[in-house]
Amino acid sequence: MAYKTLLTVLTDPKVSDAALEQLVALAGAQDAHAEALCLGVDRTQTGYYYAGANAMILQETLERATAEAEATLAYAKEKLGKSGVRWSAEDGVAQIADLGRHVAYRARFADLVVLPRPYGDGHGAEAEPIVEAAMFDGHAPVLVVPDGATPISQPGTVLVAWNESVESMSAIRKAMPFLTAAEQVRIVVIDPPQHGPERSDPGGLLSQMLSRHGVNCEIDVLSKTMTRVSDVLNRHAADTSADMIVMGAYGHSRFREAILGGATRNMLEQAKVPVFMAH
Repeated sequence: MAYKTLLTVLTDPKVSDAALEQLVALAGAQDAHAEALCLGVDRTQTGYYYAGANAMILQETLERATAEAEATLAYAKEKLGKSGVRWSAEDGVAQIADLGRHVAYRARFADLVVLPRPYGDGHGAEAEPIVEAAMFDGHAPVLVVPDGATPISQPGTVLVAWNESVESMSAIRKAMPFLTAAEQVRIVVIDPPQHGPERSDPGGLLSQMLSRHGVNCEIDVLSKTMTRVSDVLNRHAADTSADMIVMGAYGHSRFREAILGGATRNMLEQAKVPVFMAH
């Protein structure tokens, strides 16, 4: 199996380079079709304005969003046109409250969605709901690419974050094309539960399953020596020169992670290598 339809959703050319370059690299390696959905986002909430101003404000914001979509489309066409891969690109306009519907519809028909990291300087408020819409409503795996990351056509070393959860297993199954082609897959278990079903052999059954697919596995059992699980994973990724991290997303509710934080949100903020996520 390979990823044959790759999608990216772009809203701002200034923070889209890494995602587009990664999209092109994967499309070339997987002999896939690269799609770019370029959206102009109306970020206003017109209900807060007095009634007589609504028509004027709607017209102004629509014109601004349309201009942004056209600029982003031109940028994507220029980049993809020079890439040598099969590609298509289109633009559209969406209100920020309705953004998820448009993203989810297109993500539903993609094998993998490649997106910029949703947090950081210059990233708009729409970046996070785009990631969530692709995963939750589009039911697609998402590869989140940090700013300035070097594009990879096939990761050599992949870290798999394993905590026995449904989300982790979903991500692993959807990442199988990367795992089977990797030179090494390191199954990372952080502070395994003392009374869980895998207490005597953390990661053992997962390693067995993957090895039957021809995956070269190692199991790394780590202590949680840092406050956040994401910090431990990022440090281990640096120590092992990993090219990609595979992990389940939003084991807690999105509301809880938005307010209190969590492994998914922290990873999206701090990751230095591409992170493959699924829910």
